Amino acid sequence: MPGLLRRRTLLLATLAAAAGRAHASPAPPEVTAALPGAVLVGSGRLRFLGMVIYDARLWAAVPFGPGADYADVPLALELQYARRLVGRLIAERSVDEMRRVGEFDDAQARQWLSRMAAIFPDVGAGDRITGVQRPREAVRFFVNGRDAGELPDPEFTRLFFGIWLAPQTSQPQLRDALLGR
Repeated sequence: MPGLLRRRTLLLATLAAAAGRAHASPAPPEVTAALPGAVLVGSGRLRFLGMVIYDARLWAAVPFGPGADYADVPLALELQYARRLVGRLIAERSVDEMRRVGEFDDAQARQWLSRMAAIFPDVGAGDRITGVQRPREAVRFFVNGRDAGELPDPEFTRLFFGIWLAPQTSQPQLRDALLGR
């Protein structure tokens, strides 16, 4: 009897694990290519004045806990937009949010704004922008899975991902959801 109980327990555990994997979202191809073995760390939704702006998903190939510095981890942040937004305004808002995370001068802000405005298109419902972080080096952006450009600047990379992942974020609940808390 104990052998039968043990086999049933193992079977149920195997089925539960398989069911969990079946419900886990697969990483988008651009994430899988850049971060083999990437798994979903967490996800959340950004709302503004009650309107859904985007759904965000954080992917990582290496587990990182609450004490880890997000800037040291290869990761990808995928934003799937729920509405039409102008790319230039996305870039401007990004600069504003980056200022919450760290200091930089106006000349640097203009340079980063110019690069982001060239990379970020106008988006509509269902469009995705994914940023893949090479820690302390660069961020490569993908729009709907297509390579849109890279910004090879360690400080930009840290501050950009800090919009969502730094303790100074304007959206602490979204941060917690992305970090799986």
